[in-house]
Amino acid sequence: MFSNVTAPSPGQICAGALAEVPSYSRSGRVSGVVGLLIEAIGLHRAVAVGDRCAVIDSHGERRLAEVVGFGSTTARLMAYGSVDGIGPGCTVEVDAGRAVIRPDRRWLGRVVDAFGDAADGSGPLPDGAHAYPLRRRAVPAQRRARIGARLDVGVRAINAFATLCLGQRVGVFSGSGVGKSTLMSMIARNTAADVNVIGLIGERGREAREFIEDVLGEEGLKRSVVVVATSDEAAPVRRQAAYVTMAVAEYFRDQGASVLCLMDSVTRFAMAEREIGLAAGEPPTSRGYTPSVFAELPRLLERAGPGEPGQGSITGLFTVLVEGDDMNEPVADAVRSILDGHILLDRAIAERGRYPAVDVLASISRTMPGCATAEENAVVGEARRVLALHASMAELIRLGAYRPGSDAEVDRAIRLQPALEAFLAQGHDDNGTTGDVYAQLAAILAADSDAAATAQAGGGGAA
Repeated sequence: MFSNVTAPSPGQICAGALAEVPSYSRSGRVSGVVGLLIEAIGLHRAVAVGDRCAVIDSHGERRLAEVVGFGSTTARLMAYGSVDGIGPGCTVEVDAGRAVIRPDRRWLGRVVDAFGDAADGSGPLPDGAHAYPLRRRAVPAQRRARIGARLDVGVRAINAFATLCLGQRVGVFSGSGVGKSTLMSMIARNTAADVNVIGLIGERGREAREFIEDVLGEEGLKRSVVVVATSDEAAPVRRQAAYVTMAVAEYFRDQGASVLCLMDSVTRFAMAEREIGLAAGEPPTSRGYTPSVFAELPRLLERAGPGEPGQGSITGLFTVLVEGDDMNEPVADAVRSILDGHILLDRAIAERGRYPAVDVLASISRTMPGCATAEENAVVGEARRVLALHASMAELIRLGAYRPGSDAEVDRAIRLQPALEAFLAQGHDDNGTTGDVYAQLAAILAADSDAAATAQAGGGGAA
């Protein structure tokens, strides 16, 4: 568990806040509004890409916006909300403060928005002593600790066939409605990690509260911080929610905790970045995604992983909503190349009623062989071979074209399939610990071998 850190004193909080107060202010004015893009003049050399500004609309209200690019004479901004009431001549004030949040361990059990403010109606969030930049750079590769011991996530299919390790980064790939959110909630409730940091990026407004109250539950929420940005919020807000999620995870990692960072979904982060890039004038490339999407993805995902020696780790699980169940679409392909493994949820498995619908033959953990014993790897390897053999013969078996007794290995795969399917199936409230899964698999395989030997002996005696 992470070290016992006392709450920051009021003096520490005030000193940190005063250090971020700008010594002067600059302003410009709006010269045009095109769609969601605001163009402003008078801000050259006062702002850079990623800086924030406040636009004073026609009713005198301040609207936060982010600088996303520049023209020859204008700065291009995107508002964090609606552009209604913003027009030419409106004042644009530069916010010289950095985009930071101040996480604290008292945030556990709370729901946070994309600006690091409370979103659960339970009062304001306490400020921590240190400011964490939203776009903090990843720990340099040469200074990172190695991947740690295996991490129990409480899901048998993953624990056995795609074992995760502390500090590993894995993608969960599937189409819509195949059970990504339910799988994430099972992992959040049952994991052996110290802290969960859950980012719901572009989530449906209806489902956000249901996920927190019904799916995650009270026990899961107690050791979690949930960051929410719903689908109706502006693209900069949805993108920023992903940055806030990583910043909160980095805070707990720096406190020595083993953090499980669950982000649902990376695809919606990429869509928000695409929307921003197109508005800023970037050319669309693969399926309309702009070059900045494929530059931002590794910057975000590389922030997960082990910290420096003596710190904790961030184990990342990032869902990818593949368009049209195409696992080779641009975002899925890019994310798969960055991460340390992938878990595939198959619609056909879900349609036949087995949940979680993990396709164990198509899923892989690149750290698994090194974090399991030789005996455990042998058991998993044998189970994979049985499942693969049954999958290759499934069509013939369904059509009745396979004659039992033609191949002893195929006969064995047919006998073992019901027990292996039952092993992979798991209820939402069921907890499959790592210590049990290898023994269960070995027992399933051994029971069939014993039964086959007994049948053979009986047949030989009759002859």
